[in-house]
Amino acid sequence: MTIRTSLMTIAAMAAIGLGASATVAQDLPAPVQARQGQFQIMALNVGVLGNMARGNTEYDAETAQTAADNLVAISMLDQSFHWPEGTDNFELEGTRALPAIWENLPDVIEKWEAFGAAAEGLAEVAGAGASEMGGALGPLGGTCSACHDEYRASE
Repeated sequence: MTIRTSLMTIAAMAAIGLGASATVAQDLPAPVQARQGQFQIMALNVGVLGNMARGNTEYDAETAQTAADNLVAISMLDQSFHWPEGTDNFELEGTRALPAIWENLPDVIEKWEAFGAAAEGLAEVAGAGASEMGGALGPLGGTCSACHDEYRASE
């Protein structure tokens, strides 16, 4: 799957995800809806890979590669439009973004770039086998946790 095809898939999934959650998030600004849609797409693809790694679903090299490629494509999205000031959980209901994001936005972007690097590492091995894919999921999950631990409120 090419990056262009992956980006088109992501755009379609985002439109579906945003449409499905429109009644819940209708009052949220477009940047918040976009970033939440982006994270839903990430979670969907990580879930596909995680289920294979845990043995909940049968490993399929093509599906694993597609999910990993999608994560790489997502990591390539410029984040500058997703994080306007005033879109944190103290200002808006319906977001878990902590105000600390805007106190240290360069760190958030650095963590986003680390996610991209981990996604690329995962994509290099996702189609090679379940154990290879599973081994690369740990570093990817670590990048997610690194950002969530500092910048996302618990539910």
